[in-house]
Amino acid sequence: MAYSASDRHHLPPGTRSVKIVVLGAFGVGKTTYVGTVSEMRPLRTEERLTRAGQVVDDVRVDTKTTTTVAIDFGRRTFGGDIAVYLFGAPGQPRFADMIRSLMHGALGGLVLVDTRNVDRSYESIGLLEEADLPYVVAVNTFPGAPVYPEEALREALALPDDRPLVFLDARTLQSAKRALIALVTDILHPAGSTA
Repeated sequence: MAYSASDRHHLPPGTRSVKIVVLGAFGVGKTTYVGTVSEMRPLRTEERLTRAGQVVDDVRVDTKTTTTVAIDFGRRTFGGDIAVYLFGAPGQPRFADMIRSLMHGALGGLVLVDTRNVDRSYESIGLLEEADLPYVVAVNTFPGAPVYPEEALREALALPDDRPLVFLDARTLQSAKRALIALVTDILHPAGSTA
């Protein structure tokens, strides 16, 4: 049986797997990102926000009514023989230990950033640096959100010049794929390497 790119449930023998984690603060667009990039129907573990959760979580996103309580999971294949598995983590700081476990076996990570709350990205970046994983910072361009030059964002995030920073719209596939391409490029050819 020949493999077809439209076959979204079964992968051909010999397919190589890559695990990527998607991190970021609450409400930054991780669930949307995984859903947009995934070629299969993504697994989502969202529940409605409650008043009880507001006591322990910083949920400063007025339009958001649900939250990821475990992970979002999706898959995207490239070239027919590489399957990128996306694991979207919850954004609340209380899940840091679970996120550390989720990073085991990952080749890298994406940190989604919302310019309305740049400071809420520090923890996600810190977790990836602590795990010594390559990562890309992806600014999700929300309608009406402030627009800052790359240099200002790098300074605000204490991001080195060699760490990739991309701008995207998590709702649009071509735009969302930019972050994956930047991450894979960084994994294959890290800054400072001579290859």
